[in-house]
Amino acid sequence: MSTPVTLMVARRVTNGRYEDLIAWLHEGEQLATDFPGYLGSGVLAPPPQDDEFQIIFRFADEATLHAWEHSVSRKAWLLRGSGLFEQPLERRVSGIDGWFGAPGPQRPPRWKQAVAIWLAFFPVSLLFNLLFGHWLAELSLLPRVLLGTVALTPLMVYLFIPLSTRCLAGWLNAAPTPSTAAREALRAQ
Repeated sequence: MSTPVTLMVARRVTNGRYEDLIAWLHEGEQLATDFPGYLGSGVLAPPPQDDEFQIIFRFADEATLHAWEHSVSRKAWLLRGSGLFEQPLERRVSGIDGWFGAPGPQRPPRWKQAVAIWLAFFPVSLLFNLLFGHWLAELSLLPRVLLGTVALTPLMVYLFIPLSTRCLAGWLNAAPTPSTAAREALRAQ
């Protein structure tokens, strides 16, 4: 079974071209929807006092992403965007790797990753159940869980887990103390 692949691209807007870049990024999202294997995309605006946009494209597997990346329509779209941004930074990830950085010593330990995901999921799940639980309660277990996961998964993947990891970045990426580093090394063995 193939694993979905996410292409994450960071682009810094050229001075004075903010609105043009936003329109161009959304055009790229729309273009990707026509390709087989397309699972979704999103544009994340930069925080205040920054000019780096993130655009995320998710495809069913490496082959479908490759087909889109090397398509004539995508190449034409990239050509239309020249002058709107500086040299992009691209990164491919699969699974939850995109939320916590590349594997290595700088990556937060798994327990911190789990806490960040739980802190995003719990309040959203609670709110969903408060708002829609009375309608869903009449359904049997399978359709109730199916509707809940269909509604919550995109919200979690594209909005709340990235938000959680940004809000907790200082804690997630804090350098471990020597005793903590030793415990983490023992856990990894």
